[in-house]
Amino acid sequence: MRRPPRDTEESARRITRRSLLAGAGMLGFMAVLGGRMRHMQVDQADAFRLLAEENRINIRLLPPARGLIFDRGGALIAGNAQNYRVVVVREDAGEIEETMARLRALVPISDENSERAMKEIMRRSPFVPVTVADQLDWADVSEVAVNAPALPGVTPEVGLTRHYPLGSDFAHIVGYVGPVSDYDLSKIEDPEPVLQIPGFQIGKVGLEAKLEDDLRGEAGTKRIEVNAGGRVMRELSRQEGIAGGDVQLTIDHRLQNFTQARLGAESAASVVMDVRTGDLLAMASAPSFDPNKFVRGISVADYAMLTENDHRPLANKTVQGLYPPGSTFKMVTALAALEAGVVTAGETIYCPGYKELGQRRFHCWKRGGHGWTDLHGSLKGSCDVYYYELAERVGIENISAMARKLGIGIRHDLPMSAVAEGIAPTKQYKRERHGQEWLVGDSLNASIGQGYVLASPLQLAVMAARLATGEGIKPRLVKSVNGVEQPVETEGPLGLGPTTLQQIRSGMYGVMNERGGTAYRSRIVADDMQLCGKTGTSQVRSVVVRNADVPWEERDHALFVCFAPADNPRIAVSVIVEHGGGGSAVAAPVARDIMLSALHDGAIPPLDAYPSSQRRQQEDLFSSLLIRRPDGATPPSEKA
Repeated sequence: MRRPPRDTEESARRITRRSLLAGAGMLGFMAVLGGRMRHMQVDQADAFRLLAEENRINIRLLPPARGLIFDRGGALIAGNAQNYRVVVVREDAGEIEETMARLRALVPISDENSERAMKEIMRRSPFVPVTVADQLDWADVSEVAVNAPALPGVTPEVGLTRHYPLGSDFAHIVGYVGPVSDYDLSKIEDPEPVLQIPGFQIGKVGLEAKLEDDLRGEAGTKRIEVNAGGRVMRELSRQEGIAGGDVQLTIDHRLQNFTQARLGAESAASVVMDVRTGDLLAMASAPSFDPNKFVRGISVADYAMLTENDHRPLANKTVQGLYPPGSTFKMVTALAALEAGVVTAGETIYCPGYKELGQRRFHCWKRGGHGWTDLHGSLKGSCDVYYYELAERVGIENISAMARKLGIGIRHDLPMSAVAEGIAPTKQYKRERHGQEWLVGDSLNASIGQGYVLASPLQLAVMAARLATGEGIKPRLVKSVNGVEQPVETEGPLGLGPTTLQQIRSGMYGVMNERGGTAYRSRIVADDMQLCGKTGTSQVRSVVVRNADVPWEERDHALFVCFAPADNPRIAVSVIVEHGGGGSAVAAPVARDIMLSALHDGAIPPLDAYPSSQRRQQEDLFSSLLIRRPDGATPPSEKA
């Protein structure tokens, strides 16, 4: 049936109108699409180019070379050794378990280290490289490089790790480094990005920790090109970091080694100090340990051996150890009494072998007594009763003040871990610490370095140096940092009369060089090296019995302090041998050997400095010591 013309025209108009609307819509859509494309391709071109570049280019931090540590003569104490390692980036590695399995088939990674690495990989951000194996040899690294196509996200690298060439000699002074832990980061308010690099090493204890900011340096960067699979294609640019500053110590590595070797297997400590500058020439704590084991990751078995050893090899006894100083403290009591005017050097006091105080007797070490004795004789023979009498006259406050003036009961400012303050007790100290009033008997005990008095080997060396010079010299361990010399500090003259000091020195001279002196057997016969010293034996139990009759840990401590040469002091030495017995028999011979080595710049002591009857014995002793003499020492100023 034929449609009417009017219907045909109406239908045509509708179709035309719809076509126009559709065309307009399409034109509008195309206009919007074109505008959007223009916006993305022109207006946002730089932004999208940057995104594409970031997908293709990675920027990674370069750990800086850690600053080196040298002894006073330029011998390397802490350096950086080349370290081949393998790192993994999780986001580039695909199936991380499979990648690790293939990697373990090529290089030696223990189950324990593999498990630790996997935990670290999953804990860190996916783009952060994680070290999964280090201390590898070249063959292992080459194997990884050859198999690179099968190991996505795995990269062999050459880095630096800390190395201590002198091993145990400087373990307690320098300390060691280790990877940054969460605990380390929690102590830093705004940690630097370089600290976030897994495996990055920072100082944990000792100088390494205390001088971390000087030694660390600043990180560098490198830009690398990676393919779609995350494989590194090439390095585009590199900006090296700034190496940490070098540190030079006042310690002499030869003297340090001799001192460490002379202490041997004893639980002991010794400090050697230049009395003119305060420079610490040796600080040995025995037994010691190898810090390199901590850098590489100490085994559970090795760590247990250190922590379970009753001689406490991890403790730095030179500054952390606090001991009753025993009779080495008698110079303090004598000076306090002389300065207070309650006694004169020529006044004699009778020693019957004890002093009665109320219902109690305070005994002298010599049961039969010393008879009538003056200051010189009391030091020479170490008469306890003489000092009981002085303490009763002068009082604890004056004794304590003199102790602090000589360096005891003061925390000396050294960049070392846990430097102890010691105790120079007062009446207030006992009230605050023990809730009790001070008794006269407490003063008598303190007068001979017992009771509440505690001092470290460092403090005893400072005391000896101040007695030798009359100056308030302060100990110095760091000679320079990054070439900048550190100042020599002193509190100035002690304010003690020269006659008073000379009387004390005379008594210490008698200890060593006059018959009847408690350390006469440990004298030096060379006229230009004679010692002034003082023996000490401190009790660790209240009941007096023979050391041979009790276990090692209940025996007396042996102590000795000295300076030399007697007529022109240069060196001060302190020695403590824990539970060693008598100071005259045990500590004095050790201190004499260390002093002679110090006077000869760390060399083996000359045999002609000893009494002729002792020379063969000393020769045998020195031949048995493990003496380390590294060659090729280069002063920091001459390093390339």
